[in-house]
Amino acid sequence: MSAVISLTDITKTFARFDEQGDSGKDGGEAQGITVLKGITLDIAHNDFVALQGTSGSGKSTLLHIIGLLDRPTSGSYALLGHDTAGLDDDHQSDLRNQALGFVFQSFYLIPYATALENVILPGLYSGKPRVELQARAESLLEQVGLADRMHFRPSRLSGGQQQRVAMARAMLNEPDIVLADEPTGQLDSTTSAEIIKLFHRVHEAGTTIVLVTHDADVGREAGRIIKLHDGRIVEDIR
Repeated sequence: MSAVISLTDITKTFARFDEQGDSGKDGGEAQGITVLKGITLDIAHNDFVALQGTSGSGKSTLLHIIGLLDRPTSGSYALLGHDTAGLDDDHQSDLRNQALGFVFQSFYLIPYATALENVILPGLYSGKPRVELQARAESLLEQVGLADRMHFRPSRLSGGQQQRVAMARAMLNEPDIVLADEPTGQLDSTTSAEIIKLFHRVHEAGTTIVLVTHDADVGREAGRIIKLHDGRIVEDIR
């Protein structure tokens, strides 16, 4: 099966400065911290992948590169057959909005917008009619069990309900791939299990999922576990 995500020898180095000055002044010299060290990885259509590793292992940095939220220092990355290095920021943004959905630990809902308005938001850049976007958003909120909460603002929703809104928002543009960074990190075990059930439903519908987690139980829900250590893949288990 062809890869929807193909990474070849990806490295990522962040600049830092020595103690003499954080901006290179007063004799300070720029130094590099290499977080990813030659990651080569293919992820196929409809894979359900968990990225695991200790804090600082590089898993979130890798997810950000996959999500076109950051660029690698070196190496090549093809997303759905597109060589991302050849795309300028605008074209990367278009590809990200069309192909990817995101779910984060902190939900990132707009506090003054209702659940429905939060779900509609990523569709505003698609050019689709508002009425069409609203109908799909309402359907998605019904599917995640929030039909009676769609006009509530985030402050009136529990953490689990807010994450359900984030799941619906991620699916609005019918992405090929959903990327999730610690999506159960702020939830209790019962609510976490409910959110993981939603991920399984999304996966069963044909969507590729790449999920970062510290939780071994959450990781075992995936069909493939990739473990990182010190910026390198040390295990790839199906």
